[in-house]
Amino acid sequence: MVKLTDEIAIIQTVDFFTPIVNDPYFFGQVAAANALSDVYAMGGRPLTAMNLVCFPAKKMDKEILFRILEGGLDKIREAGALLVGGHSVDDTEIKYGLSVTGLVHPERVVSNAGAEPGQVLVLTKPLGLGILATALKGRLASAELERRMIEVMSQLNDQAAEAMIAAGVRTATDVTGFGLLGHGLEMARASGVELVIRASAAPVLDEVLDLARMGLVPGGGHANLSFCARSLILEEGVDPFLMSVLGDPQTSGGLLMAVAEERLDGLLDDLRSRRVEAAVLGRVGPRLPAGRIRVQA
Repeated sequence: MVKLTDEIAIIQTVDFFTPIVNDPYFFGQVAAANALSDVYAMGGRPLTAMNLVCFPAKKMDKEILFRILEGGLDKIREAGALLVGGHSVDDTEIKYGLSVTGLVHPERVVSNAGAEPGQVLVLTKPLGLGILATALKGRLASAELERRMIEVMSQLNDQAAEAMIAAGVRTATDVTGFGLLGHGLEMARASGVELVIRASAAPVLDEVLDLARMGLVPGGGHANLSFCARSLILEEGVDPFLMSVLGDPQTSGGLLMAVAEERLDGLLDDLRSRRVEAAVLGRVGPRLPAGRIRVQA
């Protein structure tokens, strides 16, 4: 975030990755929604976007490339932003994403620091996208599961962000590659607090726990749990497979917010009115300079 004037600051962010779903159009949508998410997580509004694309132009039908770019453009337009250019590279592997510029008032920036003891933790979007993607690669996910996965990943966080801002939330993060625990720990450390998460309250996509019990947990999920281990207190009775879901790397996941308790009901009502899925995960615990997460059953 760069402050330009007392009224205007710009947000710059960039993200791109390899295909996570089979359909090129929906891959474009997911990649674009994921790149736009950082602007929403900071309380900003996307203004412009630039394509970043790698494509094996000599070995693959260019219609696939056109469909990827079409999906991305449709999502950019849905966000109310403008596509103003981009850059392409002839590569052996497909990659796509966006560089995004957004606007925010300097005094209304939302960050992952500033969570206060007693605040309530709210998460939008269900978890388990990494596990579903692993099942999809192994051809163990049904067409219905793939459809649901795409639906969640391609959903913009714009409505969630608007409700967040209206509720006066100043501390939030989007849940992506480091999973709920990884991004939650970043929030805990930046805020100097303990986060208390009830594992059973976490929203989980259908069949994800069954797939986790089958061992379909991506390597990134194991890495996330290992990274958090020293700053994690696991209370008795927590399902170990549910822990795999809490550490599961998400693509274009939801927003994790810390909201004042007196504003919780208003936030949840607003999210419901916007058709945004949300769950109360736990609370912000006591001050703890090093930051920590406590997981309860």
